[in-house]
Amino acid sequence: MSKSLVTVKVRNGEIQKALKIFKKKVEASGHIKELKERRYFTKPTTKRRLIKDKAIRANKLQIAEEKLLNRYV
Repeated sequence: MSKSLVTVKVRNGEIQKALKIFKKKVEASGHIKELKERRYFTKPTTKRRLIKDKAIRANKLQIAEEKLLNRYV
């Protein structure tokens, strides 16, 4: 994945404000997330298993919420 460069202009010597804006832009661009993911190699089978486990948990949570809503309807 190619990410665009994040740049911030410092105006009137307000370095703290520029740093705050820079941190927000870096977080929004996904650079930090990608760095954390690439820190260690994860085998493709492990990635697929994690995605599957996440989907199963989300499905169980959705089913539980629906049961709770149906109980009070």
